[in-house]
Amino acid sequence: MRPREDKHMIGMSFLSFLLLLVIGVIVAVVLHYGFRYRFLEGLDAVFAKVAMGWLGAWLGSPVLGHWWIKFENVYIIPAILGSITAVMLNVIAWKALDKVMAGRTVTEKGTPAMPKAA
Repeated sequence: MRPREDKHMIGMSFLSFLLLLVIGVIVAVVLHYGFRYRFLEGLDAVFAKVAMGWLGAWLGSPVLGHWWIKFENVYIIPAILGSITAVMLNVIAWKALDKVMAGRTVTEKGTPAMPKAA
């Protein structure tokens, strides 16, 4: 019979996940409804911002550093800054793509027309 092994989760604790989720939700709601910084309207856009906010909060400490307030292995200030950065970069990327695609004409089959060679 094998001795009992301790099982450890890979990654983070559930409380860390919830803390990052709360940061992502707050950042998403403030940017979407407070500052009206958005590309799409509606609740689905808020959910997309929450997902990007969580990802940015998760990457905040490894990228920006470990400083100031720490709770449940999450550094709060870098997580907030990372969340804001990820949400804003996502909106900027979609707005830039929209601006690039706005000048293109669409052919009959729905694909963008290729520009003529000069």
